[in-house]
Amino acid sequence: MSIFWNLWIIGLTLTNLALLLWVLLANRKVAVKDDEAPENRTTGHVYDGIEEYDNPLPSWWFKMFIATFIFAAAYLVIYPGLGSFKGVAGWTSHNQLEAKQQKAEELYSEQFGKYNAMPIEDLARDSDAMKMGLRLFSNNCAVCHGADGGGNFGFPNLTDHDWLYGGEPATIKQTITGGRKGVMPAWAPILGEDGIHETAEYVLSLSGREHDAELAKAGQKHFEQNCVACHSADGKGIQAMGAPNLTDDIWLYGGEPQDIRQTLREGRNGVMPAQQELLKESRIHLLAAYVYSLSLPLDEQ
Repeated sequence: MSIFWNLWIIGLTLTNLALLLWVLLANRKVAVKDDEAPENRTTGHVYDGIEEYDNPLPSWWFKMFIATFIFAAAYLVIYPGLGSFKGVAGWTSHNQLEAKQQKAEELYSEQFGKYNAMPIEDLARDSDAMKMGLRLFSNNCAVCHGADGGGNFGFPNLTDHDWLYGGEPATIKQTITGGRKGVMPAWAPILGEDGIHETAEYVLSLSGREHDAELAKAGQKHFEQNCVACHSADGKGIQAMGAPNLTDDIWLYGGEPQDIRQTLREGRNGVMPAQQELLKESRIHLLAAYVYSLSLPLDEQ
């Protein structure tokens, strides 16, 4: 924080406190004596025959206001509130968060440690562990993948057996830990609009969908020249690159002809954020087991 803004905040805070204190004291009056003339004991406001008396605040109320000023002064000395002044107690929200996280880590480390020693395959069949895994998934993953793991437009379904980077336990854990970045380049500048339509028809043919055979034949040439490096010659994709299988009729961004053309025309960018710093090893291990369990047959869950 610059010196200007530091002084600005300090000045604004103290000025407001001083003005409020002045307003309180300036309106503090000695109680009106009963023998004074009635006209001197009112404000002059009359409503429906009711006169407003010019009485001071009750003593206890005035003292409560003074107490709030004393509290405010003490607070600004002990805690940060005046510009960059950190307060004599040295408190920060960051320190408080770290303390709570440390306390939680100590509280649950034994239980997480027990689960961390179990293989993911066994952990996925432990009902108590999966209850904790569900809570981790709901708090960190459901916003993208859905509460049931069924996915959303642009976010993979975790309950089937179609995996962009592989569905082995170790691979799932690696995905959660380090994240993934999937990039499908835009092909409109290279293929042109006619080439986009031809390639889309060929992609439709790979999964046995209804398509225009003549356009698909022309599109096969575009596919062989531009797409096999990622999706392989048979269109089944390469999991090491996160390139999807185009033959199974499972689509991340929609499988309608217009959706495929849109993907080819403008490309796609998908990001799975890394959870290593947020969740740490023990929770990631448990979460990976839960994600792995989502695609298991019901009798194995």
